[in-house]
Amino acid sequence: MGVVPRLLEEGYKLTEARDVASDGHKIASLDPQRFVAGTSGRYVSILRADLATAIYDALEEDVETIFGDTVAQLTEGERSVHVEFEHGGEREFDLVVGADGLHSRIRELVFGEESRFERDLGIAVAAFDVAGYSPRDEHVAVMHGEVGLQAIRVALRDDRTMFMLTFRHQGPIPANDVAAQQELLRTTLAGAGWEIPAILDELPRAGTLYLDRANQIRMPSWTNRRVALIGDAAGSPSLLAGQGSALAMVAAYVLAAELAATPGDHRRAFEAYEHRLMPMLRSKQDAAKGLGTAFAPPSRLHLVLRTTLMRLMGLPPVASLAMGRSLRDPIELPSWPGA
Repeated sequence: MGVVPRLLEEGYKLTEARDVASDGHKIASLDPQRFVAGTSGRYVSILRADLATAIYDALEEDVETIFGDTVAQLTEGERSVHVEFEHGGEREFDLVVGADGLHSRIRELVFGEESRFERDLGIAVAAFDVAGYSPRDEHVAVMHGEVGLQAIRVALRDDRTMFMLTFRHQGPIPANDVAAQQELLRTTLAGAGWEIPAILDELPRAGTLYLDRANQIRMPSWTNRRVALIGDAAGSPSLLAGQGSALAMVAAYVLAAELAATPGDHRRAFEAYEHRLMPMLRSKQDAAKGLGTAFAPPSRLHLVLRTTLMRLMGLPPVASLAMGRSLRDPIELPSWPGA
């Protein structure tokens, strides 16, 4: 797609991941670049909004886009799918691909309620950014862990700072109610140390707030007749696994390549798409289940283990053993027909 140079330019190459105690002193430190020594310089951390903008700007002019709407109803036929949109209008499509995330509307309409496929990991995640926060640590991901909680602070451009909070949580998350979401964070994280009180005080100034459960989606199949799912809609490994955007783009490429390789036979393409990707995604999901102890240690013992692991990860051989494989997935991408 030609987007890699732009992503490398707009992304962030962190030089340190620093774990700190409640008083701010350094407990452990590691160099993220040790994890990515074998990725040919193509590993970068980038805001999802910047990634989405780069992808959108790369679209061909004949790709139609519709904003501010969603699908209200799907009716699958032998030769097409009849789609009714929430804000009016009906269309016929040869195929429908649901790429609409953890709470996929397409998945619900075609495969059933979310509760059938969602696996609760007992952890919620909040992310937001504000301008003018102090202190700042350029090119450093500053982390602090407590029992049931981890906070990460990263300095962005234009004097902005991003925060990510992962914490133990059971029960619903208020949807489409920012005030209720902010109150949930204040109540749940009351009494936390380090900079958490100051971070929570910044909530009213946040441009946007993301708050949701860090759950997985596990399905026996990602396709049904003329509908396919990709990304988190098909098999969210959860935020704990990372690489969600990368995995979604890989899935989109594989599905498109398989469709191009079997013109007029989408069923065979759907089968090849699942066969190629499902084993890898299952392994990602299985690995992510154990990462909850690092993102939100459930006990004092788990907190000690998390801190010890962070210290060990500062050693290059340990870092390579722990993370190297996850950044070099053994998947063979299909070649593009005619390329």
